[in-house]
Amino acid sequence: MINETMREAATKMDKAVEVTREEFAAIRAGRAHPSMFAKLTAEYYGTPTPIQQLASFTAPEARIILIAPYDMSAMSAIERAIRDSDLGVNPTDDGKVIRCVFPELTEERRKEYIKVAKHKAEEGRVSVRNIRRHAKQALEKLDKDGEVGKDDVAAAEKRLDALTKEHTDHIDDMLKHKEAELLEV
Repeated sequence: MINETMREAATKMDKAVEVTREEFAAIRAGRAHPSMFAKLTAEYYGTPTPIQQLASFTAPEARIILIAPYDMSAMSAIERAIRDSDLGVNPTDDGKVIRCVFPELTEERRKEYIKVAKHKAEEGRVSVRNIRRHAKQALEKLDKDGEVGKDDVAAAEKRLDALTKEHTDHIDDMLKHKEAELLEV
């Protein structure tokens, strides 16, 4: 039972770290990249659909993304979704592709993005700590119900704390790399 609880906690913590990594990928650094559009949805036949399912993305230059819709009838919906997003770009279309030219990042904008990255990192750490709390409660319940001994629970809690530290340290490392990437001019 203890090992099952620990495996479940480790899996959930891995997922929390992965979600944080995806959140960081969506924050724009110096280069434009397709993952910045991962969270955007466009109205497609009355259904909100992720635009990454509606089009292909290419980055011919560092600050330009070309979006080629699979279905040309979705072009205006994709364009509207990008314009209404917080990406700070004004998309233009030439009938075949949508071109998004990202402006050069100012010092002020870089600092804003660092704040956003720190916030996302904190959300990730909180998520990992919540998983730890739930696992610890499950371990305490096993002890209270008499299914396992106190020594086994104490050892498992130490392993759980080490697992939590490992995952929060990983999130901190990702934040350091993202900050360095954002400050790079």
